[in-house]
Amino acid sequence: MKIKQQTIDRSQQIDLEVDKAVNFVMVFADMSRLDASISPLFRTAYPNAEILYCSTAGEISNDRVSEGSICITAIYFEKTEIKTSLINIRSYVSSAAAGSAIVGKLIDDKLRHILVFADGQLVNGSDLVRGMNAALPAGVTISGGLAGDGPRFERTIVGLDDNIMTGNIAAIGLYGDHLEVSYSSRGGWDSFGPDRKITKSKDNVLYELDGKSALSLYKKYLGDLAEQLPGSALLFPIAIRIGETAQPLVRTILSINEEEQSMTFAGNMPEGAYARLMKANFDRLIDAAAGAAEICLEAFDKKAPQLALLVSCVGRRIVLGQRIDEEIDSVRDEFGKETILAGFYSYGEISPLGPSTGCELYNQTMTITAFREV
Repeated sequence: MKIKQQTIDRSQQIDLEVDKAVNFVMVFADMSRLDASISPLFRTAYPNAEILYCSTAGEISNDRVSEGSICITAIYFEKTEIKTSLINIRSYVSSAAAGSAIVGKLIDDKLRHILVFADGQLVNGSDLVRGMNAALPAGVTISGGLAGDGPRFERTIVGLDDNIMTGNIAAIGLYGDHLEVSYSSRGGWDSFGPDRKITKSKDNVLYELDGKSALSLYKKYLGDLAEQLPGSALLFPIAIRIGETAQPLVRTILSINEEEQSMTFAGNMPEGAYARLMKANFDRLIDAAAGAAEICLEAFDKKAPQLALLVSCVGRRIVLGQRIDEEIDSVRDEFGKETILAGFYSYGEISPLGPSTGCELYNQTMTITAFREV
């Protein structure tokens, strides 16, 4: 595997060197830099590559986090075959149906891993993952994330090649026995307050906890910060637990509805599950990112990956503020200088929690997928 990386800052024009060897390109960029007009520039530079585009809430390129930029990671897989599929959520009755359909387009005996990137506003990430899991062959894993739009939560874009638009879901299948993949997802948030049962919800919209208005209860916990909703909700996500022994899943609030007294989340909030509020602990957030990298390394017998895809949550970026580079530095410290880091800040992270666990949609986590060709 050979990798080249380039970051085009906010004030710079797109200037790319032609490379006919590259067979896969990841373009993570601010919404203001992404539209169909840029695809001819990338197609000219990488004529033989599958080119992924994904809008972000911040771009990660090796040792820094940027905003308003375009982060380009051009990869030449020497021993790994690549196939892609692109669908639009508007063509399917549900996100689960879309998930099943996109996996079906990629199934092959040699399929090793699927990277998936989806519109972060129009696609229900929980249902997408559920549909993908239902159609996934045994031994194949999934990771990726939901596209972002900074802290605005207005519209997001995903694309492949010259199809760049809202509503898209892109999947990249990686095939062959020469590719090693490891993955992990960690949060680092502190929980507080009692567990409360979700007594009324529909998909990702929460109405009641313990038979009372969820929004009123949430505002009570936030105190003066309630006046800053929905923005302040990024500082206080909610963890849900489905079953007594299940791992908690963190959920980010996307919007509130005062008339309905409801809250809309980035993932489903099923009735009968238990919810608990969470708050930021700066050092634990940074340690969690390092912990995710450590788990990936253990799967590789402590050998450094060639490439690590980092998908972290917009909420973490807002909470950490000027300390955001420490999250990336902690991953770098675990992997060493040989590993190329690439990724973005998202509206949802998709990954197994670790080895031998199923794929889930997470919020407010650092999710890492590490790759190595052997």
